[in-house]
Parts: sequence; structure tokens; C-alpha cells
Amino acid sequence: MSIEARIEYAKTGDGVSIAYTSIGQGPTLVCSATNTGGDLHMYGVGAAPWFELLAAGGRRVVLYDGRGVGSSDRDAMEEGLEGRVADLESVVDKLGLERFALLGRYHGGAPAVAYAVRHPEKLSHLVLVDTYASGAAYYSATPYTRGIKALLEVAAEDWELFTLTLAHWATGFRDPERARALAAGFKSGMTSQYYLNLVANAQATDVTPMLESVAVPTLVIEEQMSVLSTPSTTRVLASAIPSAQSISVRGVEAVVRAVIDFTATTVEASSAPLLLAPGGTRTVLFTDIVGHTEMMQRLGDAKGRDVLREHERITRDTLKTHGGAEVKTMGDGFMASFSSVTKAMDCAIALQRAFAAHTDSMPEPLHVRVGLNAGEPIEEDGDLFGATVILASRIAAKAGAGEILIPEPVRHLLSGKSYIYTDRGEHAMKGFDAAVRLYEVRWRQ
Repeated sequence: MSIEARIEYAKTGDGVSIAYTSIGQGPTLVCSATNTGGDLHMYGVGAAPWFELLAAGGRRVVLYDGRGVGSSDRDAMEEGLEGRVADLESVVDKLGLERFALLGRYHGGAPAVAYAVRHPEKLSHLVLVDTYASGAAYYSATPYTRGIKALLEVAAEDWELFTLTLAHWATGFRDPERARALAAGFKSGMTSQYYLNLVANAQATDVTPMLESVAVPTLVIEEQMSVLSTPSTTRVLASAIPSAQSISVRGVEAVVRAVIDFTATTVEASSAPLLLAPGGTRTVLFTDIVGHTEMMQRLGDAKGRDVLREHERITRDTLKTHGGAEVKTMGDGFMASFSSVTKAMDCAIALQRAFAAHTDSMPEPLHVRVGLNAGEPIEEDGDLFGATVILASRIAAKAGAGEILIPEPVRHLLSGKSYIYTDRGEHAMKGFDAAVRLYEVRWRQ
């Protein structure tokens, strides 16, 4: 490679070391790892020149090897969508990125979509190139992807033969020199067992239900010469993502130009917290002081109000630290909104720890219950309404002093994180037909 790349390491929440680097200067473009050999590794062996084209176009391009490949932790096996999102999050967090464009190619597309849904406040743009929403549909879409499934037994028995076949097939048998570089990268960057796991996990991946929740400017690109993409797979992405643009171009240079042009206009983060983007997914958090009425009767109005002011100070400071937007206060509780489910959970834990510290040091205890829910609430005149909000309130009411409760769908959104849960079983919720399975989030160290 002609641009020197210094390898550094990030650590995921589950302890996996992820190798990453950045090349070029300019607005940051993070490439969600394809995990086929590892983007950083493939660039290092000269098999991924298009990253250099992006850097030459005035971008700071961040590359990394996903778990199990290249220079990352090779003992960590490919674990599917959640593990790959965790890899991406670890690199973004290590670099301290506040605002960037995200690009997902091939197997990097699904984790890019999941990241965009979970962290919309981080992204200025999302670009999806020759990728898919459903892995099962992808592996049935083209002769190439169907051929991969047919050749998996060869991969298990003769890794060198398979990587040579894969590389020549991927280049359309048009570029022997590039195919040899690809084959060498595949062979040295991953094991046959890793690749078999990658294909199995990819076929089980489906981010179709997430597409309608993508709330950042999105460009879907089909490269006409690629054997990995068809209009059918890109059409699903373009039609389901709100306001997505879709183009079909010919050649790697055309793809790079489209990416640079699309990301040229930087979307600046708002200086004030955004309550709700139209059609956006939000995490709603409710707090409530346990025993508020009894406390006010015991202390009287003046002293009771002093305690409430401390409660308000702690809550507002913690919301500000974790990027939460205060929707309203109800005297003895708060309703807040977050663009990231992870930030909402970290805020809930920080709140409970702050109130526990207050209780340990002050004569009057502050015991608070917290409930969270995620969905697409309705915004009107600065307030939030709808089933998402109502259920969040109902969940908070089920919590005890010092507890954090979440429904099962929110736990799924937090998969791959290092939170500890206790299953609290199913609960009937007033106004909802189906029972809701709740989990307590354990926050005490």
C-alpha cells in the first residue's frame, strides 16, 4: 500500500481486540468491516485499493478487521450481527468520533444498518454498496452467491483451492493479478472454519425490520460489474429506508465518486438535543420517586421541596451527560427521550448510582424507579405521545425502589452489551392486549 497505515487496537465490551487504522485526511468515513479476510488486512496485502481512492478523494477513511480475521483477535469466532456491531462500536468509541459517515459493503451492510438505527445521532450519512438486508435472500440472488453455498464443502476440505476459486469468481475471471492478491488475502486473513461460520451467520441475518427506522441520509449503490449484487437486493434497501437515494453505477471509480459526492455536504449535529426526527425511533425513559407522598407528609412542604430540588438536579445533570432530552417533569418524576438505546440504558444506570450515592451521604434517602421502552412515539408541541410512551410509563410503575425495568424488545436491541439482566417474567399491562416480558437491569457493581 502506498499510504502508510499504523495499526492500533480497540477493545469490545466482551473483551475482543479489534485492529483498526485510518488513512487520508478530511471528513471521517468509517467502513463497516466486510469480515471477508478483514478490510484492514485486505488493504494491507494490496487487495483493496478502493480504500486508497476514497482517501485520495479527501476523506479520512477508517478501516478495521472484524473479530476472528486479519490482525484482530483470531481466537474470537465470527458471531453474527451483534458481534459485528460491537466491533464497529468499539472502533468508533476508541477514536472518540462524534459525527461521521458510515459505509457498509457486502457483509458490512447489515451491521451498518443496525448501527444507524441504534446511534442515529452519530451519523451524518449512511452509504450501502452491493449489500443486503436479508442474508438468506442474498445467498439466493446471484449465480455467484448460490455458487458459494455449493462450494462450502470444498472450503472445508481444500482451503487454498476454495480461496483461489472465490477470488477469480469475485473478479469475474477478468483480472488474474487482482484475483491472486484477493486469494492470498483470503487465505492469510481467515481460516476455513471462520469463513463457514461467516456464511452460516450471514444467511441467518435479516435487518429488514430495522430499515424503516433508519433516520439518517442514505445512499444505496449497485455496482453493475459486481457479481455480488443484483437490483433485487438493493431495491429492498432503497424502498424500505425512508427517503433513501438509489443509484446504479459501473466500476469502482464510479462508486468512489458517488460516495464522495454524497458525503460532501456535512450534516452538522444540532447544538440542542433533537427530541424526535420524523418517523424516528426513540428510547423513552421514565423515573419516579418511590414513597414521594409519604416523604412530603413526613418532611412538610419546605423540606420536602428541598429534597425534590436535589432529585431534579441529579436527574438533569445525568440526562445532560448522557445525551438525553428532558420531555417533562411530573414533580416526583421525569420523562426523557434518547436517540440511542445504549445511551438511555447508561443514563438509567448512572441515575440509580447517583441516587444511591446521595442516599449514602444524606439524611433523607432518594429511592427512584426507572422504566424504559423503545419505539416511534408521536411528537406534538414538544411532548411525546402514543403506545411507546404509555408502555414505558407502565413499565416504570412495575419497578421497585432502585430498580430499572425494560421489555424484551429493548433487551434485544442491547444484545452484545455487557449489561446483566434478571428475568422478571410476563406482566399484564393496562391498555395492552398481550402480556409483556420484563427484565430487571442489574446496576450495582
